[in-house]
Amino acid sequence: MTNLKAIKAIAFDADDTLWDNETYFLEVEKNMCDLLAEYGDEQAISKSLFATEMANMEDYGYGAMAYTLSLIENAIKVSNGKIDANRIARIMELGRSLLHLKATPFEGVEDTLIQLKNSKRYKLALFTKGELLTQEHKLQRSGLLPYFDNVVIVSDKQEQQYTDLCETLGINPEELLMVGNSLKSDVLPALNIGAWAVHIPYEVMWQHEVIDDFEHQRMFQLNRFAELTKLLSV
Repeated sequence: MTNLKAIKAIAFDADDTLWDNETYFLEVEKNMCDLLAEYGDEQAISKSLFATEMANMEDYGYGAMAYTLSLIENAIKVSNGKIDANRIARIMELGRSLLHLKATPFEGVEDTLIQLKNSKRYKLALFTKGELLTQEHKLQRSGLLPYFDNVVIVSDKQEQQYTDLCETLGINPEELLMVGNSLKSDVLPALNIGAWAVHIPYEVMWQHEVIDDFEHQRMFQLNRFAELTKLLSV
């Protein structure tokens, strides 16, 4: 497409864009609610957990380890300190399981990255937020590391981080295309600095990432990752 001919680099979000992530967190949350059933219903416990996560965000950031700390804190809170050590240990095990996700690429992801890599038209970057070690391990397990020229893992994805990414890649913002599932983290801040964006919605979304849908002349929405090559005429 003519509008995208200036693109020199493509950055990809990781969780729920390249591989499944949120469904595992939701499964852990459901199991936690079951463990705490005597202290409240599932909706109330989940609401309390989200409030705990938001209160901890500035100190803990994003990721499985931050989530596990919030799970434990929330268990103590909703039980008024009555939760026993065995159930705390079980909650810790649930949180630890999130550190070992398979990170199996979604259908079409690897083939698409191969085509983009072989085209030699773009720098390819992984640009994701979360805990450094956790995200590095997931990327290694995914088998996708060889396709990226740059891997950038940040604590959050705001406009400044996108500006820094452009500097790292040696490009201007209008030469960047960001691909991700979150309008809040992957699309809006990229558009705000003058970059382009592709939104590929996933079936589940963390509540913190939900914002109203919108349209933008520099944003494209795709249903499947594999449609990216058609969009770029690769």
